[in-house]
Amino acid sequence: MITPSFPPAIFLMGPTASGKTDLAIEIAQQFPVELISVDSSQVYRGMNIGTAKPPAAVLAQYPHHLIDIRDPEDPYSAADFCADALALMGDMTSRGRVPLLVGGTMFYFHALEFGLSKLPQADNETRQRLSEEAAQLGWPAMHERLSESDPEMGRRLNPNDSQRIQRALELLEITGRPPSEVMAETEAEPCPYALAKIAIVPEDRKLLHTRIEARFRKMIEDGLVEEMQALLKRGGLSPQLPSMRMVGYRQVWDYLQGNTGKEEMIDRGIAATRQLAKRQLTWLRSYPGVRFFNSEDTGLKTSVFRYLSEKLRYTFG
Repeated sequence: MITPSFPPAIFLMGPTASGKTDLAIEIAQQFPVELISVDSSQVYRGMNIGTAKPPAAVLAQYPHHLIDIRDPEDPYSAADFCADALALMGDMTSRGRVPLLVGGTMFYFHALEFGLSKLPQADNETRQRLSEEAAQLGWPAMHERLSESDPEMGRRLNPNDSQRIQRALELLEITGRPPSEVMAETEAEPCPYALAKIAIVPEDRKLLHTRIEARFRKMIEDGLVEEMQALLKRGGLSPQLPSMRMVGYRQVWDYLQGNTGKEEMIDRGIAATRQLAKRQLTWLRSYPGVRFFNSEDTGLKTSVFRYLSEKLRYTFG
């Protein structure tokens, strides 16, 4: 049971297409919560279909904080998320509400709970130059460069993990020191909340794959390609931006550039989404203190409500 010394908050996690938003709304109908989106793609304006944002009518009735807060040209980081989320959580708690954080960006959940190292801020000029070099050389080559200066960090990162490779090289240039050493010397501040951590996961992985395929094809029918065309028409975007590296958008970008056909684009988008779900599930399996529920259980809502009523008895009792 949560003690009064720490205010409560709820984490609602799960792989993409598992039904997190629907469950979050049902929780909001039963408990005094306010919703915070934990999604690195839904922060961007004009990217609605491919990020599976809740419909406008749902957002009007059940507002989700941290949706549509950034232009796609303006990157949003885990540090930005932590600062924004903690400010919102503090405000909610002061009004007697319980923060309900829902989404699938597992690194954001982890960063919020366990803290981020206090590293030097990003340098836009350095970041842009590294992106341009990566566009010419490829991220595996950039990874090799990082490994030469910091073998430890090179071992930690996948050669295609563009965002973290870029950040590590950025730290190397800003500090002149191996990023693994810089990170080890900084202290992280954990989240000052008592957390009830829920994950909804289908027991049958094949069922999740089927839902992912159906949802991606529905996105195409709903106008994902046209949405991407509108983004390209406005200008100012490049394939190196985090917003344009999002699953679905990068496959449509390649299609619109004539690099793939439509069916190949759809197949690649489905495959990339399934890989995303696999990574999310890997994160969840190693995440401590999580209570798992079968997302396909007909009694899911009842089970979750019972768990929250017990876990958050201090607040709701």
